[in-house]
Amino acid sequence: MNMSNEFANRKPDPLLIVISGPSGVGKDTVVQRMKERDFPFHFVVTATTREKRGSETNGKDYWFVSKDEFARMIEANELIEYAIVYGDYKGIPKWEVREALETGQDVVMRLDVQGAETVRKLAPQALLIFLTCENEDELERRLRQRKTESNDSLSLRIATARKELQRIEAFDYVIVNRDFHLDDTVNKVRAIIDAEHLRVQHRKVSL
Repeated sequence: MNMSNEFANRKPDPLLIVISGPSGVGKDTVVQRMKERDFPFHFVVTATTREKRGSETNGKDYWFVSKDEFARMIEANELIEYAIVYGDYKGIPKWEVREALETGQDVVMRLDVQGAETVRKLAPQALLIFLTCENEDELERRLRQRKTESNDSLSLRIATARKELQRIEAFDYVIVNRDFHLDDTVNKVRAIIDAEHLRVQHRKVSL
């Protein structure tokens, strides 16, 4: 088999894809649209100790667990990463990611900036995509518009988001998620993933 045939017939290694960025940039919305468009990825569900909101579904949006159960998962080393986010714990179950990668599926995770950087330390070949707004004023407007926080919590979230915007150099790609251009953002995410599968040297993820 010559070299061109070898590359034409090879199967891409599965990617570990992290969609990240500050609160308010639309991480959840982007991942939800990817699901709606039936992208062939395994979407990891994050475990959290925070209370379920409105229409959220356990096992679909998050795994909602008690603090005692989360502590057990930490002690048993069952999480890829975990962090305290605004007073609540969030973490990624290892078994879910490993099983998906073993089947050859690309795995997509939505994480805050701190979580994304933790994954990069554990899996240096992970693909990190940073979502952002057009500017800091737009980010603050989106956070205020959500009206899901007390004034104190909102101030903390805005200050944290501004700091997180400075961590962009730790990521592989950046996408500006503009208002009313959701599908354009999703198309760019898909284009990045498609391009990664065409690399001569594939990312080989191990956990």
